[in-house]
Order: sequence, then structure tokens, then C-alpha cells
Amino acid sequence: MLPLLPLLPLLLLLLPAAHGAVERVGYTPSLTKSPVLEGLTTGSTFVLDQPRCVFDKYSNADIWLVVALESTAANFSNSVAPGTAESAFQNFPDSVPAYMTLNATLANYPCPKPAGDITVLRVGSETSCSGDAARPTCNGPLPGPGPYLVKFLALEGSEPVAETGWSQPIMLRTAKSSNSISTTDGGHSAGMIALTTILSILFAILLAGLVAMFVFWGSDACGGSSTFSKPEAVSVRRYNTHHVYDQPAARL
Repeated sequence: MLPLLPLLPLLLLLLPAAHGAVERVGYTPSLTKSPVLEGLTTGSTFVLDQPRCVFDKYSNADIWLVVALESTAANFSNSVAPGTAESAFQNFPDSVPAYMTLNATLANYPCPKPAGDITVLRVGSETSCSGDAARPTCNGPLPGPGPYLVKFLALEGSEPVAETGWSQPIMLRTAKSSNSISTTDGGHSAGMIALTTILSILFAILLAGLVAMFVFWGSDACGGSSTFSKPEAVSVRRYNTHHVYDQPAARL
């Protein structure tokens, strides 16, 4: 017995590790490919396939989704319990490397899939609980563009028993900054485009006015009336005025 005493601390360290061994199942979460969705990724959400036929041997397990940033995923520990400050959505990513959400059981992921079942999960869809510390497992809007990694973790009680691998990095959509929008179009400046637009509008107004004027004149001519009248001809008679001058008498 004495020779085993130096090994006792090592055995004590190994016992918890052996007891808490977690099976790695052959599944990797991914963005859904079928059906094709318009909002597969948005500015604060993304859509995953459900883990159907993945944890069938763990009938009593609770299945959790773990969401992490790519830069913090390696710091997540499977021993962290869901619903605690160490895995709360509200503390991500400032003080926790990953949060746990979308709790489910095998009843939620039946295998095979019944016809008509929805088999996707939208991550980040709950807005009402994002700031509610009383709901640490909130499936709240994702706080930035990512990239994110996700995995599914099965717990029996508080004991992790199986997990998937981490997904490939998932990037969310980002809105373009106004500074990044080009002010040129085909080599033309924004000022030139604005000037061209204004001139086009003015030309259209002028053209509409001319058309309206021609239509008015045409309808007036057809009605037999005119707004203009010729002045009547004025005949001018000339009178020749003969002036009679008295001739002086001839002198005798």
C-alpha cells in the first residue's frame, strides 16, 4: 500500500475526469439548407437545422444550444450549468465566453421527422427577454456580426453526457455605412447625377406644359371660337382740298 501513496493525488484527479467523460457524437450544427429561407441570416439572428436523430441514446437528457464567439468558444466549459450567471445570455460576451439557450428534449426532436414538422431553430429571435436577468437562458438577439460558433450539449441532470462538434463560423449581415456608399456611378460625380435628375424633371414639366397648350388650342379651334379677333378694316378716304386764291386785278 505504501508505494501507492504517492499516486493517490493523481488518481483523485483522474476519477472526476473519468466520471464526467462526454461523448462526442458524429454531428456538426450548420445553417439550414432546406427549405431555402430568405432570412437565413439577419443582423441579429440565424437559422440552424434541428439535431434530429443525434442524441437518441440519451432519452432522459436535456439538449441545450451553446452559442459562443469564435474567439471565445475554446474558453467554454461543459461543466457550466445552464440558467446561471456563468452561462447567461445577458452576460454574453462581456463576462462569459458562451451562453446556453433553446432547452429541448428528444420529444422536441423526434426521429424520424414526422411529415410537416418544422425542423429549424432561429437563434436570436426573442427580444422581450434580452435585458431580463431573470431569464438567463433567453434566446435573445445576437449582439454583433460575429463570427459565431454553436454546438449542442446533452445534460442528464447537471451532468454533461454528450455533445456535438462546434459549427463552422457563422457571420451575420451588416448594414453598409453611409461613408462606404460610393458617390460615383460609372465615372460620374454625385453632383452631376443630381443635376441631370433636376434637368430631367424640368424638361418633363416643360413638355407636359407644351402638350397641354396644344391640346387647349386644338379643342378651341374645333369649337369654332377664337380668343383673338382681327381688327376691322378701316377704310380711309382721302379728300383733295383745293384752295382758291384770289387773283389780284389787272391794272389798267
